[in-house]
Amino acid sequence: MQLAESVRFAQSQAEFQLAAGVHPERIGRGVADQLGLACRTSGFAASGRLEVARALWFDLPETYRLLTTGEISEYVAALVVKETRHLHAQTRRTVDAQVAAAGIARMGPRGVAACARTHAYEADREGYVQRGRTERKNRRVGLRPAPDTMSLLTGYLPAEQGVACLKALRQQTDAVKATGDARCRDQIMADTLVERITGQAQASDVNAEVQIVMDLNTLLDANDHTSAQLDGYGPLPADIAGDILATSTGRVWWRRLYAAPEGGPLAGGDPDRRQFDGHLRKLIMWRDRHCRDPYCEAPIRHIDHIQRYSDGGLTIYPNGRGECERGNYAREMPGWIVEAVSSGLDGKQHAITITTPTGHTYLSRAP
Repeated sequence: MQLAESVRFAQSQAEFQLAAGVHPERIGRGVADQLGLACRTSGFAASGRLEVARALWFDLPETYRLLTTGEISEYVAALVVKETRHLHAQTRRTVDAQVAAAGIARMGPRGVAACARTHAYEADREGYVQRGRTERKNRRVGLRPAPDTMSLLTGYLPAEQGVACLKALRQQTDAVKATGDARCRDQIMADTLVERITGQAQASDVNAEVQIVMDLNTLLDANDHTSAQLDGYGPLPADIAGDILATSTGRVWWRRLYAAPEGGPLAGGDPDRRQFDGHLRKLIMWRDRHCRDPYCEAPIRHIDHIQRYSDGGLTIYPNGRGECERGNYAREMPGWIVEAVSSGLDGKQHAITITTPTGHTYLSRAP
């Protein structure tokens, strides 16, 4: 199975890193990223799958057996892993046997999660409570693109806070509907959420500090339908981008980028500087839009030298690439090679190749 092969591969890479003299605290870094490239997914997603694989392989033999015989899906097996992840190995194996005996093969996903959660709580009540208290430190908010120029704003919140937020939105919606507002309840709740977070009177008042990157002709020519780019979201139809700029009652502006002619000078480049900053950093971020590792698409946190600075790499536009933290740190492990293919200054897309310690090479082009 793929899960078993993932565990074996991770073990082999740990041995390779030990032999290469990697610091013990860094052993394992970059392994999931290689699996992600091979499976055409992000390193973050591959790391989660590897964690599930290791748990099933070492600590949950009964759940693993049900998976390999086709009695449960990989999704259901991952639920058992998730609900028991705080348990010590021996306690986890005990719960694993109890869950399998309870008949999870005949349950739906919710039933499986509830079953595993109940047995995990009974096995270690104090640990379960401590886990709940610790997890509250991981509260966060995220944004993901959704189809048709929409987005999903999510909050990972303590249960009582999530309930309180939804209750407040519903109460406000009831009050607004009572005044005869023509919007549906979902629209009122969505608008109220925007208004309360931004502190503005109406949802449409939000500042259009959207950094839409589009040609001026696209903005002014009704017959030009070249797509625009909304920073933090992705491509937008030109008509929708125009609507945003035309209808927003907050501050609005557009931004246009010019490509340097072939062989032309690089504005903002400082060959002797180690860090990409200022306008040069912005140019690279606008060009790359998200992490340049194939299949990753995480937000850019670092601007990495394609040819390492320590190897004589210059701090100039063609030698920079946008990276998430995970991808940048993985590249520093033994065996990783990143090379430039196209500078992006000759009318072609900026392109690089990434070669993993196992010798597999992947091509990455700027969007």
